[in-house]
Amino acid sequence: MQLIDRFLPHGTKYDFIRYRWFAFCITAVLIIGSFASIAIKGFNFGIDFAGGILLEAQSTTGPADLHGMRTTLGHLGLGEVSLQEFGTTGRDVMIRVQRQEGDEKTQMAALSKVKASLGEGFTYRRVEIVGPKVGGELVRDGVLAVVLALGAIALYVWFRFEWQFGVGALVSTFHDVITTFGLFSITGLEFNLTTVAAILTIAGYSVNDTVVEYDRVRENLRKFKTMSLYDLLNLAVNETLARTILTVSTVFVTVLALLFVGGEVLRGFSIAMLWGLIIGTFSSIYVAMPMLIYFNLRTGKAAEEAEAEEAPTGGPAAP
Repeated sequence: MQLIDRFLPHGTKYDFIRYRWFAFCITAVLIIGSFASIAIKGFNFGIDFAGGILLEAQSTTGPADLHGMRTTLGHLGLGEVSLQEFGTTGRDVMIRVQRQEGDEKTQMAALSKVKASLGEGFTYRRVEIVGPKVGGELVRDGVLAVVLALGAIALYVWFRFEWQFGVGALVSTFHDVITTFGLFSITGLEFNLTTVAAILTIAGYSVNDTVVEYDRVRENLRKFKTMSLYDLLNLAVNETLARTILTVSTVFVTVLALLFVGGEVLRGFSIAMLWGLIIGTFSSIYVAMPMLIYFNLRTGKAAEEAEAEEAPTGGPAAP
């Protein structure tokens, strides 16, 4: 641990808050772009939300012939069928078939057609059938989970610190969540239940990073009663910089491993987490902290606590 500590910055005096307006411009572009993409392009919903049939097939005879498979499946009359190769061997193929009109028996019949048409040269590592009703309920529950998480985070920070900190944490976390939604909309990455799990994880990571910095701000408000808020916020960020770098680096390496060895199922989750690490660190420093400049913290609880510490503790003075 001491060896790692040697490479971490200590006693830095970087002026992070100086670039707040540039950061606010980046934030505005990211949020507006995310909303625009979501409204115009929407999401590439996975089977979890859109409904349909999904198979992960692996060729047992060598690299898969995507052109031949696409031609074969296209002649089945099952509607839209998409194939996507994944992995590094060229043998793994993700097959998506649109939901068929009818009940579960109809879906099972379509699944049997797909398997029969591909023949004995494939093994199936994953098979999913999701109906439209279930998909709609999952969309609703996913949105509700994200909204409730944001509300709970804001209340937690509000009660632990002051309302100014609660507003800053809420805006910062909302920024991280909406830009992650935007990432999936713009890139067309599959949006499924693992993506929702990643977004909730990002929200938790982001607020944890913000709370650590806010805790240092509150401590410094009591310690440096005459320091300007601008300098105090810079001091707080610099004092927690080593911790931030260590945390981000550790999680980054772990998520990178998931991206490369976790397979197609965890690909969306891993990409979302990598984005969340970057955008979450950015928002904690350049969104949550600079926002406090525009709130008069010196008139809040911190000032009351400081006045209480300075007040004499003895009895009334003698006349």
